[in-house]
This record gives sequence, C-alpha cells and structure tokens, in this order.
Amino acid sequence: MLDHDLTRDAEALLPGTSTEAGATRRTALKAALGVGYAAAAAPLMAQTAIKTPSDGLTVGEVMIPVNGFNMPAYRAAPAGKTGLPVVLVLSEIFGVHEYIADTARRFAKAGYLAIAPELFVRQGDPQSYGEMARLIAEVVSKVPDAQVMGDLDAAVKWAGANGGDVRKVGVTGFCWGGRHVWLYAAHNPAVKAGVAWYGRLVGQASALNPKHPVDIAGQLKAPVLGLYGGADTGIPVDTVAKMQDALAAGSAAAKKSTFVLYRDAPHAFHADYRPTFRKEPAEDGWKQALAWFKQHGVA
Repeated sequence: MLDHDLTRDAEALLPGTSTEAGATRRTALKAALGVGYAAAAAPLMAQTAIKTPSDGLTVGEVMIPVNGFNMPAYRAAPAGKTGLPVVLVLSEIFGVHEYIADTARRFAKAGYLAIAPELFVRQGDPQSYGEMARLIAEVVSKVPDAQVMGDLDAAVKWAGANGGDVRKVGVTGFCWGGRHVWLYAAHNPAVKAGVAWYGRLVGQASALNPKHPVDIAGQLKAPVLGLYGGADTGIPVDTVAKMQDALAAGSAAAKKSTFVLYRDAPHAFHADYRPTFRKEPAEDGWKQALAWFKQHGVA
C-alpha cells in the first residue's frame, strides 16, 4: 500500500503526462534561476503562483560533498552577507523544482541562508517521471531515512563554511519533506527548531524507514511546529492527536512542540502551483513558520 503522503502528491499531478515530458533536474534548476521551464515541462509541473525575485540575493546550484559524493542543492541567501541563520528546505516527492526554489528565495528575503538539497539524486530524477507508480517505486521508496539524515548533516556543515551560522539552524519541509523534519529534529542537536508542513506522522516500519515521527516524538532535540490540514484525507486528524500525546510524554523540546490545524485545508495547502493551494492558511502558516524560527533562535 502506498504511503499516504506519496498518494497525496500523486493526486496533484496533471493527467496525460509521460516520462518523456518530464523536466530534467538541470531544466528545473534553470527555472529556479529565472531561465524558465522548457515547454515540455509544462504538463508535469505548473509554475509556482508566487514569484520571488532574486534581486539582492545570491542564488543558484551548489554542490555539497557527502562522503565522497557531490549532492546538488539550490541555495538562496542575501547577497554579500555572512553569519546568516540557516534553514534547510525539504521538498515534496517531486524534488527541487521551481516551487521549492521559490520557497528558498522567500526565506532568503527574510534574511536566511536557505538550502534545498536534492535528496533523491542518488536514486533518480523525480522530475523525469510522469508515471507516479514508477516514480514512487523506482525513486522515492528507495531513499533510506539514514541517507537523508546524512545528507542534511552535510548541508548544515556546508552552510557553516559558506556564510551560515550553524548555531542558528532550522529545518522545514513539505509532505515527504515534512516527515523528515520531525526525524531530523530528533537526529541532529544542532537544529534549533523545525516546521513540518503536513508530513506523515505514522506508518509501518521497514528497513529503509525503521521509525516514523510518532516513534521518535519523545526524543526531539528541537521543538517542531506542525502545520496540518483538517481536511487532509491522507493524514487523519487522529494521527495528529496520537502525535500530540507522544510529544506530551517526551523531551523538553517535544513538550514545546505544537500543531496548527487548519480545519478546512486539504493536503498541500501551501503548494501554490497545485489546485490544493489555499491562500489564507498558506499565508498564515508562513507567518507562523517565521515567528516559530524567531522564537526559537533561528533568526
């Protein structure tokens, strides 16, 4: 059975796409840099509705070394500044496309060094797939949680050597990436705060995904704000309640963690390139995220 967060992302894809129509990672990064998508990419991924200009910013692709492997990432930061607070931006299953890059630029405009790592790169290019079953089976389902944790550790290290203040590290993510926000807040004590947007909270253990957020809730090293939709059919409200119970019985950081539940919002309500976008909860969630990071020393 497909994980709930994967099926929710699958529903957002427009019909009639094909593998040949998919954008390559390089095309997506060109779009993020302002070059624009190739026409062939349009059926696969609509342009983000919010356009954050790169003026005053340093933006583009960087390569982050991870145990001898170079992981691509999209970086956005205020130009010419150092000692910046750091935020890791974790994507949905579609990888680092224009919406994720634009989100990174939004953080950069707010004064952050934002890094969006290509966390699927070893397994494949999510944007070259139009068939969701193949994308999930051949790429997403093969990404071990341990690999993601190591990649994020490397991104934090890179940030420290490239203008970031690693005493001020936050992590945010959407759907698939939202789940990993919880995991990373339990993994790395350098993280000061996390913001998880509708990431799955429960699931079956497997070799690649041995634990889920509810399993590690009590071990959080940083408080996490969960931004969830009450009308999300893939993440039932009762799993949010289960997570709240686990947090209440956990560490000091776990006890500081909290949820904002937008009653009528569906899954992916922040994704402004998808029909699930809901303007009011998306804008409120963004304000909540910035305030949460500031409250917990990531600013």
